[in-house]
Amino acid sequence: QVQLVESGGGLVQAGGSLRLSCAASGSFFSIPSMAWYRQAPGKERELVATSTSGGTTDYADSVKGRFTLSRDNAKNTSLLLMNSLKSEDTAVYYCKALVRKSITFTALYQYWGQGTQVTVSS
Repeated sequence: QVQLVESGGGLVQAGGSLRLSCAASGSFFSIPSMAWYRQAPGKERELVATSTSGGTTDYADSVKGRFTLSRDNAKNTSLLLMNSLKSEDTAVYYCKALVRKSITFTALYQYWGQGTQVTVSS
């Protein structure tokens, strides 16, 4: 089984910064992709940023230039640094990982963290 544990959410004023962390643990071979999603009240879950184990990152237009996603492949962690936060960034942030469990099989499995609340006050 694979577990994703997020941390780092909280309350911050507009213009401030927060850093979210996602740590993967359990039994697996590799994590080809890790991503962050968010879901605001009454809205659908949306992709915020994604990264591959090879270092490729991509961001939603709404966070480009403000958020930075990094990975530590050795520690199986993903860090989302959020700067210049706006009230519209308020949401529950979820970490998602695509995991390859075995060196033998290439199938990927999707796992989600429990979510961490980010609240930006204006």
